[in-house]
Amino acid sequence: MNLKAIRMIETEGLKKVFKTGDIETIALIGIDLVVEQGDFIAVMGPSGCGKSTLLNLLGMIDRPTEGTYHFMGQNVLSLNEKQKTELRKRNIGFVFQNFNLIDELTVWENIELPLIYLGIKKAERRKKVQEVVEQLEITHRKDLFPIQLSGGQQQRVAVARAVVAGPSLLLTDEPTGNLDSTHGEEVMNLLSRLNKKGMTIVMVTHSQRDANYSRRVIHLFDGQIINENLNFLV
Repeated sequence: MNLKAIRMIETEGLKKVFKTGDIETIALIGIDLVVEQGDFIAVMGPSGCGKSTLLNLLGMIDRPTEGTYHFMGQNVLSLNEKQKTELRKRNIGFVFQNFNLIDELTVWENIELPLIYLGIKKAERRKKVQEVVEQLEITHRKDLFPIQLSGGQQQRVAVARAVVAGPSLLLTDEPTGNLDSTHGEEVMNLLSRLNKKGMTIVMVTHSQRDANYSRRVIHLFDGQIINENLNFLV
């Protein structure tokens, strides 16, 4: 079966309006988007165009004002908060610009944390964490604390934590935004390898260099998709 033929995400007419008192701010309007399994999509556009808002809607962190959203064939908007949380925990990993690691926990413990939340038994957690630290080549740093790592190393740990439970989708928001060019390239190469192994990725970025790692580039402006291009550089 061709993995690219499987629709993971489908949105129609997605709109998000933020209200502050009598003031309404339209963040997104009329977003029609299909994400197929195995895609690597870069979402680009100027600050304030709705990129992070779109990522939050796809990650079920926020709810659209209007429109439809189906995730793996399921109508997300028909679910209650508990159901959405469960669907998100088991299917979506997140990587942010700020690494969001817990300083008091070691690399191993940070990576293990999502598995604890999922109620996975200790022996299975150990196996899964060991597999991901080997895959992402951070075994030798597993007992260190975040403060002992470079920015690039911390982001590698953040990626490991995001993928350790085997999510279907990885959402990343400016994953190299706090990194120098060398460490940023390391993280992007890591994301590219994960994608080539089947991980579906949607990445918000300002960086054309980072977008060049993706398979599709979507440009947002004033809350709307203004164009979409296949990336022939990958």
